[in-house]
Amino acid sequence: MKNTLAIAGKEFKEYFNSPMAYIFITVFLLLADFFYVWFFFVQGQAELRSFFGPMPYLFLFMVPAVTMRLWAEERKMGTLEVLMTLPVREKEVVLGKFLASFALLAVMLALTFNVPLLVGALGDPDWGTVVCGYLGSLLMGASFLAIGLFASALSENQIVAFILGIAICAAMLIVGESFFLLFMPEVLVPFFDYLGLGTHFESIGRGVIDTRDIVYYLSVIGVFLYLNFITVENRSWV
Repeated sequence: MKNTLAIAGKEFKEYFNSPMAYIFITVFLLLADFFYVWFFFVQGQAELRSFFGPMPYLFLFMVPAVTMRLWAEERKMGTLEVLMTLPVREKEVVLGKFLASFALLAVMLALTFNVPLLVGALGDPDWGTVVCGYLGSLLMGASFLAIGLFASALSENQIVAFILGIAICAAMLIVGESFFLLFMPEVLVPFFDYLGLGTHFESIGRGVIDTRDIVYYLSVIGVFLYLNFITVENRSWV
């Protein structure tokens, strides 16, 4: 665990040692606030559904951008083999990189506190639903991070890793959307609905903490971190 936290701390500092973290945070906050303000003026209601609603699609592009460099840069710079010669195990490196990106995501979400405060000043929000919205955002974001890390491990090109991360996240998101389910045989609808990343986010966002949603997100995170570990462990990278 000590090695994992050391790697997480190093990677987290790397974000802020360059303009990268500041760019990610600024763009995320601008887009999140823009969507909320736009819906606020269109609907004329001070509520947070319009804030959390676009979050899956905002994460779809922002999260792969956060993770694209974590493995791809190591491969491109040739530092991966050096890293693996250190007294650390592959799973510690994988978890360390994941925790660093999760910490950055948590910071990004925490900085959106101005939106609930504004809604609280203008209306009377259900704070339990607000907490659930943030919990769902963290779980969904962590799932996207695990997917993005796996995509980054597959290529030494950050742009390729970014596009691949978006593609996998989009596929996991779309399979549960109503427009996609319309084309599925009725017997398969519950299965694909359960696979959708956004389906479980909507459920938690309504203020309902269902263990099936928690288990789903933890399973997605676990599966893609395991795939990431396997990819790193079986590295025969040229």
